[in-house]
Amino acid sequence: MDAVNDIVTLLKYLILGLVQGVTEPIPISSSGHLIIVREIFGIEAKGLSFEIFVNFASLLAVLIIYRHDIIRLITNGLTYLIKKDPAAKSDFMFIIYLIVGTIPVGIVGVLFGDAVGDALSGPYATEIVGATLLVTAAAIWTIRNLRGKKVDGDLTLRDAIIVGLAQAVAVTPGISRSGASIVAAMLVGMRQDTALRFSFLLYIPVSLGSGILEIPEIVRDPYFHQLMIPYIIAFIASFIASYFALKWFMDIMRKGNLKYFAYYCVVVGVLVLLFL
Repeated sequence: MDAVNDIVTLLKYLILGLVQGVTEPIPISSSGHLIIVREIFGIEAKGLSFEIFVNFASLLAVLIIYRHDIIRLITNGLTYLIKKDPAAKSDFMFIIYLIVGTIPVGIVGVLFGDAVGDALSGPYATEIVGATLLVTAAAIWTIRNLRGKKVDGDLTLRDAIIVGLAQAVAVTPGISRSGASIVAAMLVGMRQDTALRFSFLLYIPVSLGSGILEIPEIVRDPYFHQLMIPYIIAFIASFIASYFALKWFMDIMRKGNLKYFAYYCVVVGVLVLLFL
C-alpha cells in the first residue's frame, strides 16, 4: 500500500511540475494553476517554498532560450561602460530599464511576500484565483489587436516603470506575471517581440532574487525534506515543460493570437468560481 501511495505522490508532483512549466511562460498564471491543481488533488502546501523551487526550473529554461540576448547585453553593457561606444548604448540603456523595472516587484515582494504566501495556501485561495483569472482575461483582451512599433532602442524610463509596476501587480495569485508585463509593454507601444523579450529578461532578476532570498525558507521547509524526490521530479518536469512552452509562446506572439488565452482564462476562472 505504501508503494502505491508513493507512486501516487510522485505522479501528483509530476503533474504539478508540468503545470508550473507549461503555465509559467504563457499568460495564464502559473501560481493560480498550481493552486487549482493542488485543490483538485488535495495537496497541502504552506508558504511559497515549493512554488519558488519549481519556478527556479522555469528560470533555467528562460536563461537557456535567451542566452544569446543575455550575453549580448552583458558584453555591450560593459563595452559602453568602459569605452562609451555609441553602438553599445542601446543595450546599456536596456539593462538600466530592466533594473528599473525590477524595483517595484522587489519592493512589493519584501513588503507583502508573507501575505502572498498566506493567500496561496489560505482558505480563499481558489476564489482569489478564479476572480483574478477573469482580470487576466480582460487585460489580455485589451491588447489582442495591438501592434506596437517600439524596439529596444526606443524604450524610455517611463516604459520601464509602467511595465515594472504591472509585474508587481502580478504577485497576486491568478494574475499572470508574463501576461501583466506583456500587456503593459504592448500598451506603451512595444512591438510583440520586444515586449516578449523585455518581459522575460525582466523575469530573470526577479525570479533569481526571490529564489536566493527563499533558500533558507526552502531548507527549513519540512515538506522539502520529506518529499525531496517528488520535489526534484517536479523541478525536472517544470524545466522541460517551461522550455517548450516558451518556444511555443514565442511563435504565438509572432502570430498575434493572444485572444485565445483570454478565452481560456474566462472559462477556467468561471469554472473555478463555480466548482472549487
